[in-house]
Amino acid sequence: MKLEAEALKTRRIVLGVTGGIAAYKSAILVRRLKDFGFDVRVVMTEGALAFITPLTFQALSGNPVHTALLDPEAEAGMGHIELARWADLLLIAPASCDTLAKFANGLADDLLSTLYLATKAPVWVAPAMNQQMWAAKSTQRNLTTLVQDGVHVVMPEAGEQACGDVGLGRLAEPEDIAQWVNDFFAQAEREISEKFGLLAGQHVVITAGPTRELIDPVRYISNHSTGKMGFAIAEACYAAGADVTLISGPVSLDTPNGVRRIKVQSAQEMLKHSMQLVENGTDVFIATAAVADYRVAQVAEHKIKKAGDELQVALVKNPDIVATIAQLDKRPFTVGFAAETQNVEDYAQGKLTAKKLDMIACNDVSRADIGFASDENAMVVFFAEQYQMQKQELEKASKHEIAKQLVEAIAKALDKHVPVS
Repeated sequence: MKLEAEALKTRRIVLGVTGGIAAYKSAILVRRLKDFGFDVRVVMTEGALAFITPLTFQALSGNPVHTALLDPEAEAGMGHIELARWADLLLIAPASCDTLAKFANGLADDLLSTLYLATKAPVWVAPAMNQQMWAAKSTQRNLTTLVQDGVHVVMPEAGEQACGDVGLGRLAEPEDIAQWVNDFFAQAEREISEKFGLLAGQHVVITAGPTRELIDPVRYISNHSTGKMGFAIAEACYAAGADVTLISGPVSLDTPNGVRRIKVQSAQEMLKHSMQLVENGTDVFIATAAVADYRVAQVAEHKIKKAGDELQVALVKNPDIVATIAQLDKRPFTVGFAAETQNVEDYAQGKLTAKKLDMIACNDVSRADIGFASDENAMVVFFAEQYQMQKQELEKASKHEIAKQLVEAIAKALDKHVPVS
């Protein structure tokens, strides 16, 4: 059963808690689901009430807990119908043997079993029971029926149980269940983005981080870039439905989900991979990397020994990657970045024209609050004259939020972009 597009915005989960010692883990599960941004409402069976109190779940979820089939406080007394319509996903953890049997056979004698029949949302069950009950033929028949009905089963784990038995039947860990649920929503969001996202169908190549230009085997020339802005843009482009390749200099960041990453060291390596990707088909090229302007003319084969008070190293100019891409006969929509310490907007507009870019985003890296190592940024965006778009000022915000705004700006400009044939 798939998620609807609206569910990705609301992210609402009804968590059913049934009778069993594993019910205490459901409290942890609520916390982990909340950490992922889900709105959680808890439904407890009569058996669950014997193991944990509704007050615990109310405090953790921030919502009232539901225990009665006919709720006098609900609209028309039909609480199960309201919850069924509210839920984006129905998750039962722990799911007892009795609950699985009710679901599989269409029984509806309490709030949770009635809710199961009344909802259109995807249903997940995470069973927890004695190992012999789990292995029973009737339980396995019920599970087979539920899977055939489209229910997702979170398999229990093996280990020592509260009753002293050892075997399969322990509830999966709450952290794992929450992660799998979040991944389920993320995958659904990706599928929708690939069809309807701002950059759906676009291949985006992004350069990020610094480059390192070797002096000798142990020394190099580099800069303070952390790659955070480029990685945030890669993540935002992927979320907008794009096929994303990230060419990254040496940074200590994890590769964003769904993004292909090519690791490089020098400017020449970065240019080589950029050219190969563009030649093979790239729709948008975003150059956020802080590429070293110069490299050492002759890299020493061995470590340079200390000798005298001065050391002279000859430098030669590195290739300008974004300008090289922008001047190709068949070039992608090209976005440059300008990290300056003075006259920021003037320098940015000069680069936009001189390098024949479609768009440029600039920021003042002399500011401590939005510099290279900061998690926040503020930018001004300019567009080439043919787009007839006014400059955009992106107020100070997290780099992830700035990245989303940049993707929106790119998408608007792409609507007016005429590809070079």
